Amino acid sequence: MSQEKFLEPWQLRAAFARSLSDMYGKEVPAYTTLLEVSHEVNADFVATHGADAERLGSIDRVTAERHGAIRVGTPTEISQVARIFGAMGMHPVGFYDLRDASSSSVPVISTAFRPIERDELARNPFRVFTSMLVPGDRRFFTRDQERRLDEFLAARRLFGPQLLRLADRAEAEGGLPAADAAEFLRLATEAFELSREPVDQAWYRELEGVSAVAADIGGVASTHINHLTPRVLDIDDLYARMTARGITMIPAIQGPPRWEGPDVLLRQTSFRALAEPRTFRTPDGQVIEDSLRVRFGEVEARGIALTREGRAAYDAAVAELDERAAGAGEAERQAIGREIWHRTFPVSETALADRGLGYFTYELLPDDGGGRAPHVVRAPVVYEDFLPRSAAGIFQSNLTDEGAKDAGQTGAERDDDWMAGALGRDLHDPFELYARQVERSRQATAATLGVDPETLTPATIPGGQS
Repeated sequence: MSQEKFLEPWQLRAAFARSLSDMYGKEVPAYTTLLEVSHEVNADFVATHGADAERLGSIDRVTAERHGAIRVGTPTEISQVARIFGAMGMHPVGFYDLRDASSSSVPVISTAFRPIERDELARNPFRVFTSMLVPGDRRFFTRDQERRLDEFLAARRLFGPQLLRLADRAEAEGGLPAADAAEFLRLATEAFELSREPVDQAWYRELEGVSAVAADIGGVASTHINHLTPRVLDIDDLYARMTARGITMIPAIQGPPRWEGPDVLLRQTSFRALAEPRTFRTPDGQVIEDSLRVRFGEVEARGIALTREGRAAYDAAVAELDERAAGAGEAERQAIGREIWHRTFPVSETALADRGLGYFTYELLPDDGGGRAPHVVRAPVVYEDFLPRSAAGIFQSNLTDEGAKDAGQTGAERDDDWMAGALGRDLHDPFELYARQVERSRQATAATLGVDPETLTPATIPGGQS
């Protein structure tokens, strides 16, 4: 009798990403259109650009790639999320404070769960951007609203005991047998489906007056996937194609401008949140049907991960763009952005690497059989994380209004150490993860060549230094 198949964390991760995508496509049909257009754009881009199209990841990886976004309300809930994603080899990376990243009311702090090792990312790079409400922040909530939010959130249960037991077992044992894996995936997917339970209308509308994001988190007794994001190789082409299909897109692509030099960090856009039918319970006990706009379809184009120096240059460029383009239309803003980018970043990957602005790994390529001797190459490291400003911009552009924010009040202190405590596990620094990836590649390649890692360059040749 054959032994039951055992699913490792990366297999659970890949299966969960597929399961969520299938579920979300059924619930939000426009997402299926987004996938179709993404595949068309990627196929055409590869046909036009050949091998260069896979400079930042194989087409197989890009096609399968997704990130999701969820929202929870309490430290207990986010620690349970960490257990579920921990079963899939996904670790919390980075701290994002969206409370100050937008002019609108977005009272959340966030982290992202993702694989952290290079081979795990290559297998399946599924990520989930996870936001948590901050009820104690007086810029958004009164003391009475905080008390009622705490009571409401404490009374709900997002994740059942069986799901959490299977998650803990999978993390401890490095996976699950097939039958248990199927049950784990079923329960995990169901946990993020849109609930059909009636929503308390008065409570939801009160929170919506503060922030639509707050209402989506603290106004319902469940959670759900807010969006799933495919990766595309030409986001400008996708934006045009979606618009041509009659899909209403948000007004702009978030992140760096389109320009002639290397793509860096992350560009994102989405279609507008759709009005979805939901049932509400009115104050007099009636159950009525209305609609909510909380879920949308996002798409992303990933570029090169920037070093701390590169990120500082990026942040300064964005600040200058905001100042110079205030009140400008989108076309003018893009033109100003390109001019700033030309002054800030070099137009070649080689210069980006030489100036220490981007992360690049080192690899020894063998004789290609066509006369090219073995040689060292530098390959760009894909940016695997998120930009708080862009995330807030996506959230903001999909809200019905900006909500209420009293800037005169003092905000609740939250930072990466606080988040790590809430999670009950280490919070990884993305810069350190990228630097470690580069250093490991440098050490391995230098050892193969028998040279000092500090002298390694793309000009280094086997048998000695150039």
